[in-house]
Amino acid sequence: MAKRDYYEVLGVEKSASQSEIKKAYRKLAMKYHPDKNKDNKEAEEKFKEASEAYEVLSDEQKRQRYDQYGHAGMEGAFGGHGFTWDDFSHASDFSDLFGGDGLGGIFESIFGGSFGGGRRRSSRQANRGEDLQISLSLTLEEIATGVEKKIKIGVKDTCDVCNGTGSEDGDVKTCSQCHGSGRVMQMTRSLFGQMQTAVVCPTCHGEGKIIKNRCKKCHGEGRIQKSKTIKVNIPAGIQEGQYIRLRGLGNIGRRGGSAGDVLVHIKEKEHDIFQRQDADLVCEFPISFSQAALGTEIECPTLQGKVKIKIPAGTQSGKVFRLRSQGLPHVNSAYKGDLYVKVIVITPTKLSSKERKLLEELSQFDAAKKLHPGKGFFSKLKNFFV
Repeated sequence: MAKRDYYEVLGVEKSASQSEIKKAYRKLAMKYHPDKNKDNKEAEEKFKEASEAYEVLSDEQKRQRYDQYGHAGMEGAFGGHGFTWDDFSHASDFSDLFGGDGLGGIFESIFGGSFGGGRRRSSRQANRGEDLQISLSLTLEEIATGVEKKIKIGVKDTCDVCNGTGSEDGDVKTCSQCHGSGRVMQMTRSLFGQMQTAVVCPTCHGEGKIIKNRCKKCHGEGRIQKSKTIKVNIPAGIQEGQYIRLRGLGNIGRRGGSAGDVLVHIKEKEHDIFQRQDADLVCEFPISFSQAALGTEIECPTLQGKVKIKIPAGTQSGKVFRLRSQGLPHVNSAYKGDLYVKVIVITPTKLSSKERKLLEELSQFDAAKKLHPGKGFFSKLKNFFV
């Protein structure tokens, strides 16, 4: 079944503000939360669908990409596997979403203990490593074709002395209170009655393990700072402000925790000739007065090479010529934007005696034409002084 539009899922307009999006999600989350709809698969799916829509539309970068490319633009945003609760980055928003009325606790079950009363998080998930953010500057030529980049980064990786255990002698015991999960269940009260929620284990402080003799090199963390080289495959047509998520290449979690991600934020280097407008390119090409008056053929640069353009006689300065499919490719698409070439008639500033003589002869013909401003000119002039 085709995915529904995210705006349709939340029941908001495309121009909706962040507060309107948050309000719409709050309403749906309260309606479809599994703890209010026991053993109701349809409600569970609607809750997850609304959460996926909120994840995208509450993030300005994801929303911009979705507005431009639709669901195709979100390919890879969730690791290529589709949205899961591990992708939901707004768990900390719930105290704001639900106005401090205690309903935030019902979501703790998803991220900490039980989704509708069942699943528990492992200490490996609880000790997940931090995400890293890096910037990568690209040329238009690289963006036009796509490119593979190798980047050297500093990360926290497994300690080579204790092999990530954090223990000097290897003596690591599972916490007896949480049984290694790093979290324990407690009962709380909400508008829905008593709710079972997960909290950080007070004995092991969420680590799931008890270590007596900590490793001296990593100080018991099980990880140390290292440098490594990663590969980033840049798709053709990517834009500044977008990012690529490299899953599992960030910091290793403490004492065997899972690895975080690397977020590669894209920047574009300024080009000497072209300006970018989405997938289209714009450039200015200078021509002489005689070329504009008599017509000519020019060789205009593109990102793929030079293309000939026929300039008809009588072309005015500022005339724009469109070269189809000579722009940048759309992301994950076979279609390309266009190249717009604006010709600028250049007035010479230094003249040879022969050039001056020819222009003086031409000026006699110009004088006979009695050129004068048109109605549009006076209209603009009047508006200027109003």
